[in-house]
Amino acid sequence: MWKVKLFDEDHEQDLEAEINAFLEDEPNLDIKEIQFETSICCCDEEDTIYSYSALILYKKRQDR
Repeated sequence: MWKVKLFDEDHEQDLEAEINAFLEDEPNLDIKEIQFETSICCCDEEDTIYSYSALILYKKRQDR
């Protein structure tokens, strides 16, 4: 069965670290697809919010 894992962070380095930690904790994955998106929201002149997100479509390998 295919599953998804979503990640969302304020900084691209944090997103990278979060994905790498997930992949280290789950070494027996067959990854079908990774989607990445960046969003920017300018709330006012001094406040800009960045969102770095990724979706991983995967399934776990069966031990044989």
